[in-house]
Amino acid sequence: MGLSRFSGKRIVIGITGSIAAFKVAGWVSTLTKEGADVSVVMTESACRFVAPLTFSALSGKAVVTDMFTAEETHCISHIELGQGADLLLIAPATANTIAKLAHGLADDILSTTVLAADCPVLIAPAMNSRMYENPLTQKNITILQEQGYTVIDPEYGTMACKTEGPGRLAKWDDVQEELLQVLSTQDLAGEKLLITAGPTREALDPARFLSNRSSGKMGYALARTARRRGAEVHLVSGPSCERVPSGVKITRIETAEEMYNVVTASCHDCSVIIKAAAVSDFRPETTASEKVKKENAECVLRLEQTDDILKMLGRHKEDKQYLLVGFAAESCALREAGRKKLETKNLDLIAINDISNSNTGFESETNQVILCDRKGFTELPLTSKEQTADLILDRIVQLLEPLSFEIPSCK
Repeated sequence: MGLSRFSGKRIVIGITGSIAAFKVAGWVSTLTKEGADVSVVMTESACRFVAPLTFSALSGKAVVTDMFTAEETHCISHIELGQGADLLLIAPATANTIAKLAHGLADDILSTTVLAADCPVLIAPAMNSRMYENPLTQKNITILQEQGYTVIDPEYGTMACKTEGPGRLAKWDDVQEELLQVLSTQDLAGEKLLITAGPTREALDPARFLSNRSSGKMGYALARTARRRGAEVHLVSGPSCERVPSGVKITRIETAEEMYNVVTASCHDCSVIIKAAAVSDFRPETTASEKVKKENAECVLRLEQTDDILKMLGRHKEDKQYLLVGFAAESCALREAGRKKLETKNLDLIAINDISNSNTGFESETNQVILCDRKGFTELPLTSKEQTADLILDRIVQLLEPLSFEIPSCK
């Protein structure tokens, strides 16, 4: 299934004096389980909220709490901490710590570590909403951002002090995405990707519809990984329970016609379009305005074809200058069906997957696709949909290189 996304990465986590410090214990545990080498630095105030022993047990390493004690016991120094890491995350970051960092103060182990760091620094604020919204705090955050620090916006909600507003520590899912973006090669920076995902629904009446088994997992994985690699991503999604990736613009639709209209309006300024959605090929000729009663229902359903979005995009590809990627969900003769779709719909790349296999079909957490472009076929390994997405994006990056379109047709 491949290596963890954090495997082998050296991550320093700085914890400051906030009630939200207990939440970070779970983050340290998750990163350690995924193979990261995690070092924890705690301020004196942080130690009053959570015992250093907790983070030591979760990370498997001694927690650094005092600069002078660390030096005396030959523990790793503040200079070594920040200069050997892949990234440094401060979470939770109090208003006091943010102010110190913004003005270059270095009066404790954490602030000296940050000041000496030569790796990316991410800051996740957590504080009372009035403190967070105070103009001085906002000015300090702006200073840090101008200096290249990444500040992860806190959530809006009820604080420990019972007030409501912005200031709650960001959720781990959002923080994780920021970490992964920092750790990812930004080979899609400057590219605009339009990605479709999920099924469409074609109404029979107000209670019933025609649809398919698509969960949207593959399309959402592509959107998530593309954003990590620096792309600006617009996700057009049919009904799906998948979580919207952080930093991704999303437009939700229901029907094939709605998806057609959104894609048509959005494709003109994209450099890459990935059609991972399972769009309905047919819809009812008529839709009942009221729920059809069982005793009045006809047993024959007349259908009409929906507009072919992929074919439309292929027809206008040269005019609009985008790279076009399609998907083919097949149950037999995979290569033949995929190659035919590539040629008839004028695609640059197609990902073919076997929906008859429980490990690669709809709703599964894994996938194994065959990529077909105008050079030939490449069979990808069975792996998670997220890793499959990265492998597909690797090929897209290659195709975006100059002269990539001047390749012989599939054989």
